Amino acid sequence: MKKEKRKSTESVEVCRLLLDLIDASPTPFHAVREISSLLVAGGFQRLREEEAWNLDRNGRYFVTRNGSSLVAFVCGAGPVEEAGFKIIGAHTDSPNLRLKPNPLFKKNGYLQLGVEVYGGVLLTTWTDRDLSLAGRVILKARKGTSSELVRIHEPILRIPQLAIHLNRQVNDKGLVLNPQNHLSPILSLAGKDAASEAFLKDLVSRELGCKASEVMGLELSLFDVQKGCMAGPGQEFLFASRLDNLASCHAATLALLRAPARVDPTRVLAFYDNEEVGSESAQGGASPFLKNILERILIHSSSGREELLRAMARSLFISADMAHAVHPNYSEMHDAQHMPMINEGPVVKSHAGQRYATEGVSGTRFELLCQKAGVKVQKFSIRSDLQCGSTIGPITAANLGIRTVDVGNPMLSMHSIREMAGTRDHLDLIRVFTGFFSED
Repeated sequence: MKKEKRKSTESVEVCRLLLDLIDASPTPFHAVREISSLLVAGGFQRLREEEAWNLDRNGRYFVTRNGSSLVAFVCGAGPVEEAGFKIIGAHTDSPNLRLKPNPLFKKNGYLQLGVEVYGGVLLTTWTDRDLSLAGRVILKARKGTSSELVRIHEPILRIPQLAIHLNRQVNDKGLVLNPQNHLSPILSLAGKDAASEAFLKDLVSRELGCKASEVMGLELSLFDVQKGCMAGPGQEFLFASRLDNLASCHAATLALLRAPARVDPTRVLAFYDNEEVGSESAQGGASPFLKNILERILIHSSSGREELLRAMARSLFISADMAHAVHPNYSEMHDAQHMPMINEGPVVKSHAGQRYATEGVSGTRFELLCQKAGVKVQKFSIRSDLQCGSTIGPITAANLGIRTVDVGNPMLSMHSIREMAGTRDHLDLIRVFTGFFSED
């Protein structure tokens, strides 16, 4: 009983930290900034890709790309070609609505914003929410340009639904949204100069405390201003935006920070952007970002390509992305033998068509990690008559040839503006990842 109470208290503590990260991270840019701060506080040193590196044995380092992807690593105490890499990968992006390059327009007395759908958004959940804007702003500088992150905390946008009096069949046929016609949020009533480009730049510049004339470019996304919370009679649930996949990023980061300072393998975090749209970008999982970092680690240990290939053959990559918990109202959408439950432990995901990278050996290795941590483990395989989503796992396995397992904590409402997961699961995943990073 005392052990369960202690675990419950610890779950609440780590989930508060997770919610702090999520609330501070409305975009991948903000997420990487927040994770970078956690790493710096944990003794990590920032490196830059364009500069020469000087790595120390047991040194702690991280690199960012585009401000939206991050690779962190702790150099191992042993030779890399003999100890290998222990890698946990996740992604920093979540499905959302993003502003088009020329977003402002007037229509029927309102000032609205043109948006694009980013990823597999559950569109209906973005209606009738209190929304705002966040992202990256490109500023004019003395020498070229600089960038700043912006977040408007107050709700300034809304995508109102059509009243049921004007859409009598909505409850029978469902809400059907055309992304071009129905998703443009209302910003304000249209004044005389409201639709000019300066209107949005003035809004952003006031938030940054700079001149509107200094604003050169905007990369802005919509987000829900409602903060995440713990819920349920025993605080067993998490209700928040972007649980997919900042929860995995947070669990992996805490695990690396909590693991022993010195072990033989080189331990790595790889957090990519653009997973939700296919990963094919300079900062995505299909890029050579991680491979380049691994090669540079070997170069600084005076090793060559032979040693790199040996190291990869001794490595394991854990692709951490949220999993589908069984929905009590739609249980028929799951295979009857594969129904993950919230707060019953992490899920090993498998797919014969290689939409997940798990195979027999990698799946067993993860199950053994769970056993060692005293954590339950679940399995997921999609119904044979449904299409399966994918992750960075198969991409990494194919690009690097590293043995890979796809795992994740179970959740409901995946890709909704507000998702649902379990508090105990988050602590359990941290424990499993910490064990992974603690092994020689």
